[in-house]
Amino acid sequence: MHLFEYAVLRVVPRVEREEFLNVGVILYCAAQGFLETRCQLPEDRLRAFTAAGLDFDDLRARLRAFERICQGRRAGGPIGQLAVASRFRWLTATRSTVIQTSAVHPGLCEDPVATLARLYEQLVA
Repeated sequence: MHLFEYAVLRVVPRVEREEFLNVGVILYCAAQGFLETRCQLPEDRLRAFTAAGLDFDDLRARLRAFERICQGRRAGGPIGQLAVASRFRWLTATRSTVIQTSAVHPGLCEDPVATLARLYEQLVA
């Protein structure tokens, strides 16, 4: 069993109201060198959830940035070139933007890929 940490990705249409919709999960497992996110932008649910005019192209771009940072390399920009642990900490840092993360939660797993899929189904789908 390996220690893992995860956070839920949230869309917060109006930051001042602190209302959100879960759209993804980020999972980090140091022992496996694993950092990955799984997310989906449910546009119909978000339209029903808020009267705010959301820019879905911008939201998709922001979520893709999370994916690129998880993958590392140059495509992830300067943050994507940091060590895996540093990228996870940067991605899960507290922020006041339309894309935010939950608090970080720990757990134990054998397979981080399967655990990410399970958490996505439980917390987002």
